[in-house]
Amino acid sequence: MTTEDTRTPGDSRDNASAGTRSGSWRELFGAEHITASLVLAGGIAVYAMNTFVTAALLPSTVDDIGGDRYFAWVTTTFMVASVLASMLVARSLASWGAARAYLIAFLLFAAGSVGAALTPNMELLLASRVLQGLGGGLLAGLGYAVIRDALPEHLWTRATGLVSAMWGLGTLLGPTIGGVFAQINFWRGAFWLLAVVAIILGVLSVRGLPRRSAESDDFGRVPVPSLTVLVLAATAFSIAAVVPVGGPTVVALVSGVALLGAFVMVDRRASSPVLPHITYQRGNPLKWFYIVLGILSAAAMAEIFLPKFGQELAGMSPLVAGIFGATVSIGWSVVQLFSASVDSERTRRRLMVLGPVFMTIGLTLFAATLHANAGWIAVIWVVGLLLAGAGVGLAFPHLSVAAMRSTDDPVEGSKAAAGVGTAELIANAISSALVGVLVVVGGPGAAGAMTMGAGLAALGALGVVAITVAIRR
Repeated sequence: MTTEDTRTPGDSRDNASAGTRSGSWRELFGAEHITASLVLAGGIAVYAMNTFVTAALLPSTVDDIGGDRYFAWVTTTFMVASVLASMLVARSLASWGAARAYLIAFLLFAAGSVGAALTPNMELLLASRVLQGLGGGLLAGLGYAVIRDALPEHLWTRATGLVSAMWGLGTLLGPTIGGVFAQINFWRGAFWLLAVVAIILGVLSVRGLPRRSAESDDFGRVPVPSLTVLVLAATAFSIAAVVPVGGPTVVALVSGVALLGAFVMVDRRASSPVLPHITYQRGNPLKWFYIVLGILSAAAMAEIFLPKFGQELAGMSPLVAGIFGATVSIGWSVVQLFSASVDSERTRRRLMVLGPVFMTIGLTLFAATLHANAGWIAVIWVVGLLLAGAGVGLAFPHLSVAAMRSTDDPVEGSKAAAGVGTAELIANAISSALVGVLVVVGGPGAAGAMTMGAGLAALGALGVVAITVAIRR
């Protein structure tokens, strides 16, 4: 790897890695790389669809097998297991190679899906969700980490754009698939479908991915203390969304923040940390890339409540409200496909800054117009949400590649790439809980929606500061 390959976006020179060669979408989907591209994209799509398919199915599931008191934990168990598994991606990749790591991840996910399809009660459904989460967490991290092994560097940006776009596609397809199976009173069929898709992709992974990783397998011991503290932090934030508002919520949120701080302290001193050692080095921008990636991911968590607000505040039909709920993902997915085609390093840096700027402006516009009574005001909401999603799409692929290029050390580089998925999963677990808290604290109707929008807009503003610091360094 050359010196130019390891330049960070703060370098004033344009990146010239792989000489002057520029990748293309046609090459990415050409005969040589099509199978690898399908596996990388499919793993993320399966993970993302599963999250929203399950949300759409849950009312029907509870009506069938009971367990209403465990409603929130169906998501919580999946998210916590995903976070835990995602932090083992780099070690799994180095030990098993890309093909076997993907196969194991798909088989775990398929086993959990079959268990969910056959479950007679909620307790076994929760156990199945843990298996799904373990497989899904590996898939989410491998989707970024394997790009380094499976594809040439001049295709990294486009591959990252493709993989990241699958989060938006999953958000679009998930509610639709879940809604169809719920409508025909066959909620178990959705889990059977997920299992079949996972098995097919597992077979493709064996055929289309390298069997050995190019990275060293010297990752040291599994960082149990760091993992334990971080999983506890994710659990605390998840609990904050389900306990009564007031003192219990404050206690859960403070505990989550304190545990995140404890994770940083434990991990930076560990001989074998979860995140690359360079994450904690003064002057290295990797930590800021992770923070901004997490902030941008949080914007999509607004979609948990958007269908509800569309029906309550604008009188939308369930179908229209469902489409309205995917507005952020639509902006994210469409814009990202164009953004990932940018090759100029100077333009990439600008897009990384514009991403959180657009997110902040879009969500501010949404929050500021929620109390308006005009019949056409929903159009303004859509514009604001599309703008926020466009901000995610502008910056996400370039931030991901910047993280991959943050070091020329192969082991640390593999960890840095895997950390992209980990940062996204941790952000989703935390921000989904925070969005729920913001809505409840704001109150019913437009007040809760406004609090949610304003809170996420403030988070976007922090992202602007973070990426500015990263680029200056």
